[in-house]
Amino acid sequence: MSQSKKFAILRIAFGLIWAVDAYFKWQPAFFANFVSYLTGNLDGQSEIVKQWIGIWVHLVGVNPGFFALVVALGETAIAIGLIFGLFTRIALWGGIAMSIVIWATAEGFGGPYMSGSTDIGAAIIYALLCVALLIGRSWEELSVDNLLSKKS
Repeated sequence: MSQSKKFAILRIAFGLIWAVDAYFKWQPAFFANFVSYLTGNLDGQSEIVKQWIGIWVHLVGVNPGFFALVVALGETAIAIGLIFGLFTRIALWGGIAMSIVIWATAEGFGGPYMSGSTDIGAAIIYALLCVALLIGRSWEELSVDNLLSKKS
């Protein structure tokens, strides 16, 4: 199996993971509790992280439903892009951006970092996998992008 096909299969599998994430974002509980996802990691954080998350809570608090919808739509678009290889590079850059924002807000940069901490958060790993799929040119096989480029 070629290297590009392996990256394509990884892209599709990762897209399915994004699809599961997106499914959960479309649930009423996500919309109803959106702000609490941002404030849930404040305990034990450093003061600067608390202030950073506070800025986001203030921003999102203006219209939480709108921001929850943006997250749900974004994750859905990323999932579709990765599964079908449609606008793959845009989906991957969007995945990097969304993952970093989630990591830096809802996951509190993976903190708090203190004795007993065992995890840096999943979102940063999502961002790194998106970078790997960009480097591996995962759109070159098993993708709508590849089909469209051959027709040009």
